[in-house]
Amino acid sequence: MYRNARQQKILELIASMEIDTQEELCNELNKLNFNVTQATISRDIKELRLYKIAGDAKKYKYAYIENSDNTVQDKMLTLFRECVVSIKYANNIIMIKTMRGNGGTSCVFIDSLELEEIIGTIAGDDNVLIVVDTNENTPKVAAKLKEYI
Repeated sequence: MYRNARQQKILELIASMEIDTQEELCNELNKLNFNVTQATISRDIKELRLYKIAGDAKKYKYAYIENSDNTVQDKMLTLFRECVVSIKYANNIIMIKTMRGNGGTSCVFIDSLELEEIIGTIAGDDNVLIVVDTNENTPKVAAKLKEYI
């Protein structure tokens, strides 16, 4: 119950204000008596499939699109296509370099593809690290990702 209330409050906060960092989101929730840590916020962001878009007052802000039609996938594809700088791999690791501030958004898109060969992803500010199940599948996954750009 607490998790659902917290995540609902996160959606309300990002709808009403421009929040561009996990720390800022954590501070806003703590002001509202949700005792949270950055690790909790990080999990919530992943579960809610939040991503960053250009803000008005700030450089970036968290956003959420609730509808389930293809417009969400289309928007994420456009963001991915525009922000990826390079895709390289070695063994069972793929490294995607993005423009600054777009690692998380790219990671959300990759996760939404639900490729069975991908064991996991980790996003940084300007990169995404992908772990593939086998060395043999890595070129196939990299080629699939390159098709999107």
